[in-house]
Amino acid sequence: MQVELVRARTSDGLRLDGSLALPTHLSTDTSTVDAVVLLHGVGGSFFGGAMFDPLAARLVELGIAVLRVNTRGYGAVNMIATDGGATRGGAAFEIVDQCRHDVTAWCDFLVQRGMSRIGLIGHSLGAIKALYASAFATHENVVRVIAASPPRLSHSAFHHDPRSHDFFDSLAVAKQHIQEGHPEQLITARFPFPLLITAASYVDKYGDERYNILKFVSQVASPALYIYGSIELEHGGVAFAGLPEAIQRAVRQADAPSHPKLEVTTIAGADHFYTGKSGELTDVVANWLTRD
Repeated sequence: MQVELVRARTSDGLRLDGSLALPTHLSTDTSTVDAVVLLHGVGGSFFGGAMFDPLAARLVELGIAVLRVNTRGYGAVNMIATDGGATRGGAAFEIVDQCRHDVTAWCDFLVQRGMSRIGLIGHSLGAIKALYASAFATHENVVRVIAASPPRLSHSAFHHDPRSHDFFDSLAVAKQHIQEGHPEQLITARFPFPLLITAASYVDKYGDERYNILKFVSQVASPALYIYGSIELEHGGVAFAGLPEAIQRAVRQADAPSHPKLEVTTIAGADHFYTGKSGELTDVVANWLTRD
């Protein structure tokens, strides 16, 4: 499998890197996609992590191009090139809403390379970004969305987590820095896991319901597949508990008869990173992408 290092420019001037794997012949099946964009989770990157490696290889074999990309939230703390010089980026500094620019830029890149039927595939926060971009910055060439393990980022739900005291403490520290005029102050948050993050980014990600997928799954413009592991659903706390049923209920309650096809599946024995279950994940995604 030959891989080309590529770059895209966002509408707000960031230059993001990725890799493009092209099949020998692009799929001619008009019922499926001819390219996918793989979106990493929090602090990930296009060149790190092996969870999607088997999937990328399978899709290329099926005639589907695979574009693995950085968003502006790649790595923990990074300097990202822009038209006006470098700016700070990474998971510590990102504002999730700005993923709309990143996803659009990468989809535009594929269209410029002659691929017009695009699928978005994201894991964890990358899955939230795939859904969020599809709901609020719909790209006309995106025809499928796959969200692997998108958590519930919900201020109200975190109130009921067994570790809610860690959440309240971290949020209070972040809000205090913002009130004092230091939104880019780095803090060490304890919830949902230990992480280095700016006050502004912490409040953006965890301070309200803006990225609670249940608030916008009914607005996702393309057929969507949601995938979870049984272990994360059972042991992942309020961020994951009951999500398969809640997603389907949210769409039904939206009373949208023309809503695109939605499917939710659970992989038995899989944790959040599909440890030892990458083959099952690959089969689920490849089969769903290539069927009518």
